[in-house]
Amino acid sequence: MYSKAILFLIFSVIFFISCSILVGTVDIRSYFFPLLQSQPVSPFPCAADPPLRVYMYDLPRRFNVGMLNRRNLDQTPVTASTWPPWPRNSGLKRQHSVEYWMMGSLLHKATNDGRDAVRVMDPENADAFFVPFFSSLSFNSHGRNMTDPATEIDHQLQIELMKFLSESKYWQRSKGRDHVIPMTHPNAFRFLRNQVNASIQIVVDFGRYPKAMSNLGKDVVAPYVHVVSSFIDENSPDPFESRPTLLFFQGKTFRKDDGIIRVKLAKILDGYDDVHYERSAATEKSIKTSSQGMRSSKFCLHPAGDTPSSCRLFDAIVSHCVPVIVSDQIELPYEDEIDYSRFTLFFSFEEALQPGYMVDKLREFPKERWIEMWKQLKEISHHYEFQYPPEKEDAVNMLWRQVKHKLPGVKLTIHRSRRLKVLDWWQRR
Repeated sequence: MYSKAILFLIFSVIFFISCSILVGTVDIRSYFFPLLQSQPVSPFPCAADPPLRVYMYDLPRRFNVGMLNRRNLDQTPVTASTWPPWPRNSGLKRQHSVEYWMMGSLLHKATNDGRDAVRVMDPENADAFFVPFFSSLSFNSHGRNMTDPATEIDHQLQIELMKFLSESKYWQRSKGRDHVIPMTHPNAFRFLRNQVNASIQIVVDFGRYPKAMSNLGKDVVAPYVHVVSSFIDENSPDPFESRPTLLFFQGKTFRKDDGIIRVKLAKILDGYDDVHYERSAATEKSIKTSSQGMRSSKFCLHPAGDTPSSCRLFDAIVSHCVPVIVSDQIELPYEDEIDYSRFTLFFSFEEALQPGYMVDKLREFPKERWIEMWKQLKEISHHYEFQYPPEKEDAVNMLWRQVKHKLPGVKLTIHRSRRLKVLDWWQRR
């Protein structure tokens, strides 16, 4: 009798659990397999996140790497096997070389799965289209100033490129909206830039562009390519005390637009024993002394130049020198993923120009907090490294990820444009 009662009880329990699972009131996994429950989402995409599929146009070398060696007259499109190294003695041209590293990342035949973008050979399978025109190098290579007759070469390259793109059905299909064009020099593509306003532009800031031409909604902010060597082997037991200079700046002090603040800062910061503020032109020698100065300084000053940003900020980051940004209009790379306040200090123009204000704040800055910022710089500095072959989460992969973030908005704009009769009706309300 007891055996029958026990069997009936066991049967009832099994029946109850089975029914509960079927109707969803009991999650058996949470009892027996707790590790199978959903985990917190990582701030970075996981390895399973598919890379961006990019179609890259095949252009003659005069549009890109041919500018690195104009003695080589070969115009066949460059491949991974013919990809040239970036010249060692290129000076400041290197800071605008984002276009080179982005193109190289698509050519490289990677064997790992850490890439955020891969090249596809069929444009029908592409998420985005890359235009491999070195617009910044073209500006830097063809003519010393805007009135130099040699700039006509740059002009003609832009005319040829726009003719080529306008005949592409993929450019026509989206009016260039899903096309990626690097333009990190403020004068890049200067002759025909209004014809590529709709494209995803890779820029370093928006200092000279109206909103209709370039804006955060569709464009990607890139870091300058740093020109000083990265501080790889910094192992001081006390990094704060091993950097005797409080604040460091070395560079041109006479600049246009908001860059006029550099002259004013030279007067404000004069006379402090622990502040190094030096007027200097960019030469191979000055780049080396700047690197040494940043590595021996706690804070590195980044005032606005001709535009709100400059290479100096990223030189400071790879030197593990806490950046001090003086700019009211700067935009920063990867800011949807990186919180700059964790390793950077910010001063407005008004604050920086108050005599003694900025130096007093830096002298009072707690050592413990500085060391935390220094550790953060060491943690994130690899995101600002441009290299070939590219490595996981380096600068070029971070940029491709930013392009991927822009695509939903791009697709929305493309789809709406195909049915709207009045494209900007919502702006007229």
